Amino acid sequence: MTEENKDEYGAKQIQVLGGLDAVRKRPGMYIGSTSIKGLHHLVYEAVDNSIDEALAGFCTRIDISLNKDGSVTIIDNGRGIPVDMHSKFNMPAVQVVMTKLHAGGKFGKGVYKVSGGLHGVGISVANALSKNLTVEIKRDGKIYKQEYARGKPETELKVIGDTEGTGTTITFMPDEEIFETTDFHFDTLSSRLRELAFLNKGLMINVSDKRTGKKHEFKYDGGIVSFIEYLDKNKTPLHKSIYFEKEKDSSVVEIAMQYNDSYQDNIFTFANNINTEEGGTHLNGFKAALTRTFNNYAKKHNLIKDEKLSGEDAREGLTAVISVKVSEPQFEGQTKTKLGNSEIRGIVESIVSSNLGDFLEQNPDIAKQMISKMANAAKAREAARKAKELTRRKGVLNGGSLPGKLADCQEKDSSRSELFIVEGDSAGGSAKQGRDRKFQAILPLRGKILNVEKARLNKIFENNEIATMISAIGTGIGDDFDIEKRRYNKVIIMTDADVDGNHIACLLLTFFYRYMQPLVENGHVYLAQPPLYKLGKGKKKVYVYNEKSKEAAVAKLGENVSVQRYKGLGEMNPVQLWDTTMNPDGRILKQVTVEDAVEADDVFTLLMGDKVEPRRKFIQDHAKEVQELDV
Repeated sequence: MTEENKDEYGAKQIQVLGGLDAVRKRPGMYIGSTSIKGLHHLVYEAVDNSIDEALAGFCTRIDISLNKDGSVTIIDNGRGIPVDMHSKFNMPAVQVVMTKLHAGGKFGKGVYKVSGGLHGVGISVANALSKNLTVEIKRDGKIYKQEYARGKPETELKVIGDTEGTGTTITFMPDEEIFETTDFHFDTLSSRLRELAFLNKGLMINVSDKRTGKKHEFKYDGGIVSFIEYLDKNKTPLHKSIYFEKEKDSSVVEIAMQYNDSYQDNIFTFANNINTEEGGTHLNGFKAALTRTFNNYAKKHNLIKDEKLSGEDAREGLTAVISVKVSEPQFEGQTKTKLGNSEIRGIVESIVSSNLGDFLEQNPDIAKQMISKMANAAKAREAARKAKELTRRKGVLNGGSLPGKLADCQEKDSSRSELFIVEGDSAGGSAKQGRDRKFQAILPLRGKILNVEKARLNKIFENNEIATMISAIGTGIGDDFDIEKRRYNKVIIMTDADVDGNHIACLLLTFFYRYMQPLVENGHVYLAQPPLYKLGKGKKKVYVYNEKSKEAAVAKLGENVSVQRYKGLGEMNPVQLWDTTMNPDGRILKQVTVEDAVEADDVFTLLMGDKVEPRRKFIQDHAKEVQELDV
């Protein structure tokens, strides 16, 4: 395309790379799964079309609404999908976009310099997997409309009115024949849309839930600097955010970073608005330049002697957002969320080296504070190494011998075994007697484990209960973590259904999320659900797990029903514990998942971190949602 007609966007710019035949047969290949995650993916594909218009400079506002009938509507004020006839297919361009896989303006180099769209599967996949879909386009002074059912046109494209504006409106109803659930989660969608607003400075994104009246409005003129402020809102920052931006060879790199007084690093990377959870070349370039720049500065100004700061030391307490926009992204990795473009590493390295170096020279007091924190991290890392060696020599970490308090199972195939982490010795005793020793292992813990949110790695290794847990699970932790070495397929937290039990469960989840995160992400961590009451009438007994169920059961059983309230697991004999909480045929387990890493980090920081005021506000705001409280 020549410079003169770069804003042209019509049928000639729509290129087609394939048809829709396989989408309904194998939806998982195109949207990952037919679970709730895949359902939300449909919305992201539709929104990505609007984001592409924003990236090209034509769209300033996107409105998403979850409708009462279960459908979803996405409206943007971009140029509108082209409606002129496509010469090759002899149909309107919009119909090509809606019915042909890999069709759109993003495949040529003229219309969109960069584009999102997860892997280019586009709105046609959302159309194929929807019971019905309606598209309305405002363009060239007219309003056009076309309706589809399960990917096939139900009507011709027709003009239904006049307009002065431009833009596209898409409403679709996901197909219940395809999806396990068609019930959208407002909070999950909202989190991703907030992320997109941060990554696209100045773009207004509104999301509303017509079913509940919930609404969110996102617009961040500070872009990823606002993102850093959001991520660190419950932490204590050491300085104002540092921001760099560089454009080279049609690639744009933006980086915002800030250190806080916590011990965790929190780095989010994006390529063309896609969350690259597995990292890639942009992250590698950032890490290399960060460590080198701090070491060079520290040596030049005699802030460290012979020791060298490791990458781990340089990242302690760092919050960073790396956002790159590239014209032809290459995605790799198991879930195609790892950036592979080799040229990006060099661009990121050079931007971080020069800009961060300048910042440190211009802000010597902040630089000294940062390097002092890193030097302390280095000392703690050395102490952690010694503690790790000590525990390894005792056989705790190398799998040479398992902890004495672990009652292991007979099954050696990790895919068939499960570990119950049980609060207290008496409950541990009941669990050991009641379990099926073929595949169930029991590890009793004494008291509350260390709150890892407030401790460095050396303190974690010195904590007996945690060292015992690491040994039993077998994966190692942090940088040494290897999911293939896990000794159990399910790690089940089994605590009392009271305040103390919930606190212990929260401490354990914090540990798993911070130091064994892939264990959580891959669905290996569960919460057992012990009953709250045993109801009896004559020879009949019923176990119930909440107040609502108790009321329903009492009403069903009639008068003079005996009610036993379980204060703790230790009150149940081995047979009862097996029947209610451990038997795979009758138990209830809650699988712990991470739908949204930003939100998860925020909640762990809030509940387990140092700041009291945000925690109090969180508890007050959510108190009305508590269904049962045992004080």
